[in-house]
Amino acid sequence: MSQTYDFYAARASDAAKEAKEALLDNVRERALRSEATFRGLAEQARKVAADREKLQRERREKAEREEISSLTL
Repeated sequence: MSQTYDFYAARASDAAKEAKEALLDNVRERALRSEATFRGLAEQARKVAADREKLQRERREKAEREEISSLTL
């Protein structure tokens, strides 16, 4: 199951909140590491979604060009 940007961004926000509220240093550090990881995953998910949209758009444009080309022949 692929996760979305929103999912990872929400987990990052949860981890940031946990870090802010942590009383113990090790808990704060763990939460900050989690936040950084989730922010990275969110950015990666955003990039994958953008790349997927670009590829779909390019495929549609190619199909349209081929359709127009076949009509003119």
